[in-house]
Amino acid sequence: MSEALLNVSRVSKTFVRGGLLSGERIAAVDDVSFQLDAHRPEIFTIAGESGSGKTTLSRMILNIEAPSSGRVSFDGVDLATIRTAAGRMDFMRKVQPIFQNPFESFNPLKRLDRYLFATYRRFAAAARQATPESAVDETLRKVGLSLQEVSRRYPHELSGGQLQRIALARALLSSPRLIVADEPVSMIDASLRISVLNLFKTLRDDLGISTIYVTHDLATAYYASDRIIIMQRGRVVEAGDARTVLKAPQHPYSRRLRDAVLLPDVPDGAVDASDGAIDLANASERRT
Repeated sequence: MSEALLNVSRVSKTFVRGGLLSGERIAAVDDVSFQLDAHRPEIFTIAGESGSGKTTLSRMILNIEAPSSGRVSFDGVDLATIRTAAGRMDFMRKVQPIFQNPFESFNPLKRLDRYLFATYRRFAAAARQATPESAVDETLRKVGLSLQEVSRRYPHELSGGQLQRIALARALLSSPRLIVADEPVSMIDASLRISVLNLFKTLRDDLGISTIYVTHDLATAYYASDRIIIMQRGRVVEAGDARTVLKAPQHPYSRRLRDAVLLPDVPDGAVDASDGAIDLANASERRT
């Protein structure tokens, strides 16, 4: 049996709206299970429309929300048992988030390099022999930037795509084993989306880092994912190899999502929505 990096076992999350005694109970996540292999890095996508439960599920994986039932374990440790500051710090070092809006990830009055140096001191300084400057520059270069480009600059001076790359560099400074990226490309220009998704592929292939990619966009999911689960009203309605699921979805909801993908001007030879998803990705890549 393979060793699990992440084990989500029959996880549910119920919220109560209108009071604990008489309020309406809403199942945001309902009996979801999946695993990521510790020795096979991958891009695992959680897809669905707004309200499907995908963000609530990602927050439980990040240990921001506690499950109502079921268990989330990372590297063999049940997240519910992490109670000490040292335990929380160790988990945060290994599992890093990337959020939807890069402009909300940084204080507009704080220089970007200060974020990077603070993260280095908090998570990485004890494990590295390099100077902070060289370590930050090395990490920025992994995402196509440099310390010279970022130094002394404020968030408003850079594009959304550049800020998302800095957010990714900040996450990489802790040498994580898993990145949880919640709609990481939905708020940046279409011409930059593929370059960010390509970074997740590089992390998988070159650094052995897995990514949980949370999205409503099946075109980018098709381009980037190894495996996928599709959620509707808190439940997983379809799961499997991403290309297989998105080329020939079996569940009616999955088919509706696939058919709703906005196709670009499709060149000769692209005959279905899944081919259109590839063409959309390639068209975006050509514009970068």
